[in-house]
Amino acid sequence: MYLKEFEIRWSDVDANRHLRNSAYIDFMSHTRMSFLMESGLDQRQLEEFNLGPVAFSERMLYFKEVFPGKPVRVSLQLKGISEDGMYFQFLHNFYDHDGKNFARCEMMGGWIDLNERKLVGLPENLLKNLRTMEKTENFKVITKEETRKYGEKPKDL
Repeated sequence: MYLKEFEIRWSDVDANRHLRNSAYIDFMSHTRMSFLMESGLDQRQLEEFNLGPVAFSERMLYFKEVFPGKPVRVSLQLKGISEDGMYFQFLHNFYDHDGKNFARCEMMGGWIDLNERKLVGLPENLLKNLRTMEKTENFKVITKEETRKYGEKPKDL
């Protein structure tokens, strides 16, 4: 399983003196981008194909508070991907210094062409990098319809 370790900084803490919500999102984004860069889907390749990742939804579950002073680790697993790689779903788990799982997030997203501003599938040589990720036990091939499971966009958009 891919893991990334983080130190909880003062700026990562909220008024309740525990890890703030947006820090969870920052840690997950950093974990995903680190994996992509380390697996060969780096910034240069994204620029070459004019691609950018976009988040559709991030569903967080918090189990226990976590505080500064000890490192935390964030995991990354592939929960789903469409046949053409246009859509993906990642699972992140957060672990404290003792290895206890204190939060979880399911993230769904896709890839856009940065000129056209439209969703696109991944070129095969980039798609193979995502297919090598460790998969969750309930991994599946996802469809466009499944990307809408948390609601339809408003009609006026």
